Amino acid sequence: MKFLDEAKVFIRSGDGGAGAVSFRREKFVEFGGPDGGDGGRGGDVWVEAVNGLNTLIDYRFQQHYKAGTGIHGMGRNRTGANGASVTLKVPVGTQIFEEDNETLIIDMVTEGQRFRLAAGGNGGFGNAYFKSSTNQAPDWANPGLPGQEKTIWLRLKLIADAGLVGLPNAGKSTFLATVTRARPKIANYPFTTLHPNLGVATIDGREFILADIPGLIDGAHEGVGLGDRFLGHVERTRVLLHLVSAQEENVGQAYKTVKHELNAYGGGLEDKPEIVALSQIDVLDQAEIKKKAKELQKACGKPPLLLSAAAHMGMTEALRALRDVIVESAGETALPDRSQHPAENADTDEDDA
Repeated sequence: MKFLDEAKVFIRSGDGGAGAVSFRREKFVEFGGPDGGDGGRGGDVWVEAVNGLNTLIDYRFQQHYKAGTGIHGMGRNRTGANGASVTLKVPVGTQIFEEDNETLIIDMVTEGQRFRLAAGGNGGFGNAYFKSSTNQAPDWANPGLPGQEKTIWLRLKLIADAGLVGLPNAGKSTFLATVTRARPKIANYPFTTLHPNLGVATIDGREFILADIPGLIDGAHEGVGLGDRFLGHVERTRVLLHLVSAQEENVGQAYKTVKHELNAYGGGLEDKPEIVALSQIDVLDQAEIKKKAKELQKACGKPPLLLSAAAHMGMTEALRALRDVIVESAGETALPDRSQHPAENADTDEDDA
């Protein structure tokens, strides 16, 4: 299944049914009077956040959604049936924007959340509604009100607790594949990761969601490489794990390049808690590791973690560091008891969108 995080959709709610003009005509009933029923209400257009989705690919193949029209009223005081409503099912974390793609309508951040995007038109009153002591034979009825129509944008921002950022080939996908059961594509060339991946990691009995996005390069905020279009998927995270490959000749510059792109993007990423790690240390000897760790510390202002996903070195420490920030930001006071909850990998909802 392809990953799609933005879609343009046209929606239209149903028109209301017209009221009926009818008079009761029965044998031996001299003054039957009006008996025209009301029209049915048009269907609504709803949006609902559901579990099990992490892409908007369904809206690539269908861009028009129209609710049912209300049925007209009929004689014998019969009210028309309401039109069928339509529900757009979207992943949790989807934002709905007006046609200008800037005005936010609703942010679907919780599973089961529903919102009415377009209300159906009310049905018209039949002539029986207008009967009174002074007007006992009205010969008119109301037409149904028209529905609403608009074009909207759906924009997905994945819900994750922690995000992985770094240059291409910094080891982000390998880290994700090692600590979760997600299976992102891994290869030794830039931009192997072309779209975000999610995985669920477990450490000391505590689960949290990791998001891996395509690598950033210098000028990404101006559209260079894959640009910064996927940075929105780490806007909601509570902490960033910034991986800098030990294979970089200048690890300090590599860190500053990505940090500059995060700051240029904005969206709160510049102020988000960050854990810096020197990755892929299995390819260097101890002297080189120590040297590059000092260079990276000078650039980021704090001692970096040392890890290698391929060799399973430093992974537990990195996961615990992420967990501590997540727990703190959630306002929790107690950490899980490690003796009762051994660390284990957890499954992800979906390997790949």
